[in-house]
Amino acid sequence: MPLALLALTLSAFAIGTTEFVIVGLIPTIAGDLGVTLPSAGLLVSLYALSVAIGAPLLTALTGRVPRKLLLVGLMALFTAGNLVAWQAPTYESLIVARILTGLAHGVFFSVGSIIATNLVSKDKAASAIATMFSGMTVAFVTGIPLGTFIGQHFGWRTTFLVVSAFGLVALIGALLFVPKNIQHSPPAPLLRQARVLLQPRLLLVYAMTAVGYGGSLIAFTFLAPILQDVAGFAPNMVGLVLLAYGVSVAVGNIWGGRLADSKGPVSALKTIFLLLAAVLLVLTFTAPHPVLVVLTVLAWGAVAFGNVPGLQVYVVQQAERVAPDAVDVASGFNIAAFNLGVAGGSWGGALVVSHLGLGHTPWIAALVTLGAFALTVLSGRLDRRSEHTEAALAAN
Repeated sequence: MPLALLALTLSAFAIGTTEFVIVGLIPTIAGDLGVTLPSAGLLVSLYALSVAIGAPLLTALTGRVPRKLLLVGLMALFTAGNLVAWQAPTYESLIVARILTGLAHGVFFSVGSIIATNLVSKDKAASAIATMFSGMTVAFVTGIPLGTFIGQHFGWRTTFLVVSAFGLVALIGALLFVPKNIQHSPPAPLLRQARVLLQPRLLLVYAMTAVGYGGSLIAFTFLAPILQDVAGFAPNMVGLVLLAYGVSVAVGNIWGGRLADSKGPVSALKTIFLLLAAVLLVLTFTAPHPVLVVLTVLAWGAVAFGNVPGLQVYVVQQAERVAPDAVDVASGFNIAAFNLGVAGGSWGGALVVSHLGLGHTPWIAALVTLGAFALTVLSGRLDRRSEHTEAALAAN
């Protein structure tokens, strides 16, 4: 593996950790800063919103900046944001830190993908991107539970200090090993990007992504409080449960990709969304029982992100049909839709906790996830209708 690619993978690991490690620290942060659980949950929403809004805007605005310089700048911003979180004396300053790191996250993966493909031969481009994104998977398996463990034993601020150290190492790696002469095409202007949002078929896929992830995040944002306050786990056990969840996520991603390859994205997504809704509904009843809730969380991890490969393949398929000149832009908007779903789900979960209580988040999450299943069914029917129409026109 080129050392530059290793630096990109480490960057992805740090970014993946900082996005979701907050989930395991919500009770700790809420208690330390004197805010409610719903307010602490908004730290997930605001980060994801920064990613969703910042990605297309900053990618377009930095289109002419050399890729190495931009990567180093992004990792500097990311590291600075985590250092601000480390020193954050108030809830408001922690919000500022989350927004800063979210802005860096939004641009990193588009820039990182371009750099990764330039580091290897063309026939290994996909593998290079997959290697970089594996940093996110490793973050779920090790970064998030380890960050939770550190936060619970040494204070939540220490977690962000450790993440900033990873960011600094990745920054130094980018400075030392990423070539200066990375070739790239400037991103599409904002107006051209916006035209993608006028395609109804693409909007439907984005809705599937946002609703599917948003549903799960209603409960996932408050998983740590559920484990502590409903299931009765000691705080130091939450990290172990998150570790088990992360391992399950890694397995689920592989399974989801194979399912999408064998059955096609629509059939795979219908299966995964139905299973996810079922698991979330079951969580409503198993949450008070320590052994059963751990088994349910394991099942949840196996399907929670198994829809990633299918959704990415599906959005590319739709873009090739309705916006063939903007496939990359369409794919990028699907990442934005994911983060809008994270933001909306976390915010919705905060409302549920405020008005109904922690125990109601799983079944409401299940209902929203069924909405994603319904959107997928609709999209599949529209695909078949289009195929029949095209076949009839070809016959004539």
